[in-house]
Amino acid sequence: MFLLDLRPNCECCNKDLPSETHDAMICKYECTFCRDCADNRLNGICPNCLRNLTQRLVRPLAGPAGELAKHLVSTKRVLKGSGCLENNMYSQERLIRAET
Repeated sequence: MFLLDLRPNCECCNKDLPSETHDAMICKYECTFCRDCADNRLNGICPNCLRNLTQRLVRPLAGPAGELAKHLVSTKRVLKGSGCLENNMYSQERLIRAET
């Protein structure tokens, strides 16, 4: 069974993103951002791979499959050295190209 890592923080601002939050956004490669950074800094585009960001699935604390008890979330925090500001130009450029 393939499960998402569910990384614990936003790569831009380091905001905590617990497994049960609806505020986490991810790309195809599981780069993880909070909704505020995704919408207001990145325009919905991952600065790493330039793919669309979408809401991350929620993994409940309990459930029929044991959920978090059996499938632990990642504890590895990923944070860009200068936040997302250095990569914002890529998402802006892609957004402009998509609109034309």
